[in-house]
Amino acid sequence: EVTIVFATGHAYGLKTTNGAEILIHIGIDTVSMNGDGFDQKVAQGIKVKAGDVLGTFDAAKIAAAGLDDTTMVIVTNTADYASVTPVA
Repeated sequence: EVTIVFATGHAYGLKTTNGAEILIHIGIDTVSMNGDGFDQKVAQGIKVKAGDVLGTFDAAKIAAAGLDDTTMVIVTNTADYASVTPVA
């Protein structure tokens, strides 16, 4: 489930059926772009599945703004789990 969509399109929050809370954050300091170069495809409260597009971004616009487009995928409630194992 999509739990949050930032108005700027640079970050999304998800909660999985097993309770993992995930933050996807596109770029570093990209909130400063005020949504320019980002296109949201989902809304808060909808259910998504593997392969669904949450949003898109223009890497060239991020670079032109002098920012880094590194995208972070962060499990925000790791304390609820004995371990978190990345899967490629």
